[in-house]
Amino acid sequence: MLHLKRLSKSYGGMRSRTVLHAIDLDLGSGEYIAIQGESGVGKSTLLNLIAGLDLPDAGSVELDGVEITALDDVARTLLRRSRIGFVFQAFHLLPHLTVAQNVALPLSLNRAARETICERTREMLDAVNLGSTADAYPRELSGGEMQRAAIARALIHRPRLVLADEPTGNLDAEGAASVMALLRERIRDHAAAGILVTHSARAAATADRTLTLTADGLHA
Repeated sequence: MLHLKRLSKSYGGMRSRTVLHAIDLDLGSGEYIAIQGESGVGKSTLLNLIAGLDLPDAGSVELDGVEITALDDVARTLLRRSRIGFVFQAFHLLPHLTVAQNVALPLSLNRAARETICERTREMLDAVNLGSTADAYPRELSGGEMQRAAIARALIHRPRLVLADEPTGNLDAEGAASVMALLRERIRDHAAAGILVTHSARAAATADRTLTLTADGLHA
């Protein structure tokens, strides 16, 4: 379902620094993997390249037979909006929208029916224990609540690929366990695929397999 071929990325112009070099990865439907590695090794950069938020210097990303790296900005945005759910480390909740509106945003952008939006929003808020905060604004939430809202938003449109960048970083042990169980359940129920980037050994243990990212590439 997801194929990365010789994916490479450098930053810095004349004094460029290679962050990723010739990364290969194949991921099938229903498969959920964790990627670990030292800070600064390029884990978040890898997720951004897979999502089409950034472009590689070399190599390709293919999702469901569509080569994301060959698309223009508009086409990448539309594909990401319909097929990818991204849990950002920094949440990226929109401050002028309520929790419910933030969670519903992917469905709204995809022009889903109003009944579908209302039904799935209630379902996802309940699934992450945020039903009572539906009308609150992000500034009124704790870090853990914002994290759970970001996870609900990433899952609401039932994406083909879920990318999660440190999704348990702001959660206590109980909340982290609940969120990881939800991610795993939704990925498998909808025959999606998932990539979790985490420093947490406990979170990584919920995945089907764990890979380590180093300067030399991805290793089992």
